[in-house]
Amino acid sequence: MLLGNPDEPFVCGHEHGAGDRCLSFSYSRQFVEEIASGVRGRRARHTFRVPHLAPTSASAPLVARASAGLLAGTEVAWEELALETLTRALELANLREDRPGASPGVEARVTRVARLIERGPGDEPFTLQRLAREAGLSPYHFLRTFHRVTGVTPHQYLTCSRLRRAAARLIEDGEPVIDVALDSGYADVSNFNHAFRREFGMSPRQFRRRYS
Repeated sequence: MLLGNPDEPFVCGHEHGAGDRCLSFSYSRQFVEEIASGVRGRRARHTFRVPHLAPTSASAPLVARASAGLLAGTEVAWEELALETLTRALELANLREDRPGASPGVEARVTRVARLIERGPGDEPFTLQRLAREAGLSPYHFLRTFHRVTGVTPHQYLTCSRLRRAAARLIEDGEPVIDVALDSGYADVSNFNHAFRREFGMSPRQFRRRYS
């Protein structure tokens, strides 16, 4: 999730893959100030302290709902989603501790690895050794840098990515939960249910009933 402030323009671009979608929300300064005044946090700020947020359980339900709306045409209350996204982004961005930044070259390599995780493992599983090799870093340096750039570990990023895709499928396709669980890399549906509940705060069936 990329964040931008007034008077700080930037350009975002990446290689688009099959099925890739981008969604942006734009808010007036007055509206952001109004929402920020009621947001929990260490500071009453109406700007973002960081330029991006990693995918975590705090934002996963929002991403899943947006994905379902973009990819499958599922009915989404976009105005409500835009407000929820702004509120959550202000909370997370202004609570996150500042971290010393990685060099632009290293950050770009770690970002490419994050995109690789998003696309799925393919024929080779995502081990720490493989991801570090893809980034051209030692496993130790890669692990530290990945956490510094994204705010989560590679394993946490991978788990969250799988569960977001699973959540979008639950809304889009109406597939049996066990099929979604197996396709998401879980050998046991009970483990999938436990991980899903931990990520989204509800079971897969409850999630489907609420957002379908």
